Amino acid sequence: MLLASDQRISNDKFKHSVSLLCWAYNEEESIEEFLEKATKMMEQTVDDYEIVLVEDGSTDSTYKIAKTFQTRNPKLKVYKNKKNLNTGISSRRAIKKATKEYCFWQTVDWGYDLKNLRQYLEYLKDYDIVQGVRRNPVKVRIGILKPFVALLKLFGMKHLTRRSDTIYKAIISLINYILIRVLFRVPLSDFQNVTFYSSKWLQSINFEAIGPFANPEGLIKSYWSGMSIKEVPISFIPREKGVATGTRFNSIIRSIYDIIRLWFKWVILRKRGRISKGRIDR
Repeated sequence: MLLASDQRISNDKFKHSVSLLCWAYNEEESIEEFLEKATKMMEQTVDDYEIVLVEDGSTDSTYKIAKTFQTRNPKLKVYKNKKNLNTGISSRRAIKKATKEYCFWQTVDWGYDLKNLRQYLEYLKDYDIVQGVRRNPVKVRIGILKPFVALLKLFGMKHLTRRSDTIYKAIISLINYILIRVLFRVPLSDFQNVTFYSSKWLQSINFEAIGPFANPEGLIKSYWSGMSIKEVPISFIPREKGVATGTRFNSIIRSIYDIIRLWFKWVILRKRGRISKGRIDR
């Protein structure tokens, strides 16, 4: 339920410019509906916006459909990779192409609920980064028990069924989360969700990941650079069209390779520069 002040904010458009970033591979079943929803959402929420789409070398009609839609909305900018490069590389290209003050991303299958987008953008006035999370913080009276209670809730059926399309994908996602949280010691509640950044800051990050770890890498380096991060609830929405590629074997291997390689470089060899831990508000 929105408070009166929140309702006023939701009725006013965000006055700063915003880039919506996205990337797509073989999404001909979803791309037009995504662009329609994205256009409607941005028109209702932001005065000055752009939609930056990186088409990742699809073999279907994704690029053709997107270019046709561009004639209806000139604020859509479409960039095509000559071959399939994966989500990590495509996301980095989209980041570089952003021209507005702030940026965030959404999956082409509309995997995250952005009904409160206007409120999320408002937090950027007080925080450096706004990060979506798929579950509420765990609250227990005895602090020493919190990690154990949190683990039980993470692998509880209620959380698993809300985290991804299938139990298998949810478990893969959780293992990935726990691995990153433990190895890099960044106490965020989610690393793979919608994230809102200052475009200037995000473009200044030297991304080293080659796969899906690019999203967590940005958050880790931001936290280590002393950034303030506000966590907000953004629920997962199960895919209805097309085929997800995030839990395919090649994607999992790329992610694990990046995690181990960069953990060894940053944590063991300490080639990460000076650390000034940021602040996380939930």
